[in-house]
Amino acid sequence: MSDWMVTQSSSSGRRPRALSPLREHLRDTFWFAPTAAMVGVFVVWVGAEALDTAIVDALQRDRDYETLDELLRFAQDAKAVVSAVGSAMMTFIGVVFSISLVAVQMASGQFTPRVVRLFVRSRITKATFAVFLATFVLTLLVLTSFDTADDPRSVTTVPLVQSVLTLCMVGLSLLLFVLYVNATLRLMRISHVIARIASESFRVPASMPVPVGGQEAVPVGRREAVPVGGREAPGHGTETGWVPHDGRAGVLRDVHIARLVRVARKHGVVLRLIPRIGDFVVPGMPVLAVHGGPVPPRRVLRYAISVGVERTYHQDLAFGLRQLADIALRALSPAINDPTTAVQALDRVVQFLAALSRRPMDAALHRDRAGAVRLVQPVPDWTELVDLGFTEVRGCAVGSPQVSRRMLAGLDDLLLLAPPERREPLLRHRELLRQAVGLAAPTASDRDFALRPDRQGIG
Repeated sequence: MSDWMVTQSSSSGRRPRALSPLREHLRDTFWFAPTAAMVGVFVVWVGAEALDTAIVDALQRDRDYETLDELLRFAQDAKAVVSAVGSAMMTFIGVVFSISLVAVQMASGQFTPRVVRLFVRSRITKATFAVFLATFVLTLLVLTSFDTADDPRSVTTVPLVQSVLTLCMVGLSLLLFVLYVNATLRLMRISHVIARIASESFRVPASMPVPVGGQEAVPVGRREAVPVGGREAPGHGTETGWVPHDGRAGVLRDVHIARLVRVARKHGVVLRLIPRIGDFVVPGMPVLAVHGGPVPPRRVLRYAISVGVERTYHQDLAFGLRQLADIALRALSPAINDPTTAVQALDRVVQFLAALSRRPMDAALHRDRAGAVRLVQPVPDWTELVDLGFTEVRGCAVGSPQVSRRMLAGLDDLLLLAPPERREPLLRHRELLRQAVGLAAPTASDRDFALRPDRQGIG
């Protein structure tokens, strides 16, 4: 009997929020925020123009031509400022666009192409583009509102409110430009990129279901456990059918847990997700196994599975480790040769594995309100996560004492934190690293130095 374990979601626990394809599409594109900003500034300009017209009409009714004459002189001065702002905004937009391209290119070449999504989804970058374009559009609209009449009695509008609004937008643009440069420089520093990946990764286990009743795990063989790749479900017998994927091919990014639980409860079955989050699925591939009853109608399962062109952190426990391993591998490549960056990536790998060292894993059981298991969702087990974090980096760490020393220190720390049943993969990687360094080191002193655990590598 296997000793693997599962986590369980209680009926009263809050389920992870489903991934909205529309929201994800908008976050992965640059067109929505600038377009919305330009439409919004047009609406604001219409209101400001109406307010300026109302002010002029009120002054003309009161025959306060002296005030109107002062407003006309102000308008002439403001027109020059607005014209200058309109020309400068295009230059600013070009600068921001150039900085973004350089930052993305550097991140993709030195870190990993997977981190480009941090730049694409950066809110400060989108806000800067949006405000700059909105300011440029506003200056063009305000210039059309200037009246050429010199006589206060014949003037129809004076863009007083519009000019003040333009100056406010310029101030906001300058503030956002400073914040944008600061944020971009931070994203170009590897330490901040790695910290960002780690913080995003920790959100995944935080949103996963927790054990019921304070239990940390349920051994296989009891009613509540089910092998992810097996043919039986808890209390519902063998597999009675499966649901194929009928959408486009892509990476499985999300399953709508609440919807699948409702469907399974309504039809009296248990659903088991066959691929894991992050797997590539093609049309016709089985994605859901049905246990204990007939397959639910295809229409009720529509939009329960979400696929995309790339992996996301949402429900994907291994994606953060994948990026950290990629950064370490790129840093240890002959083209870059930056072992310190690999050590920084290993720091976060150890941190992430330490946080999961005592957490139940392998599968998540989602329950309905009555407490019955309705959805079995596979997740990576402890051995797979350890292999993902260390295997590839270990193969490249043989020629770098700084990395081998850091990896040994990290493995030793994890051995202190992990329970006895989870120490086997850690001991295996430590022994394989010692054997590889022993074969590669030219002398015994070099071997002893490379195999001396050090949390800073060499310092």
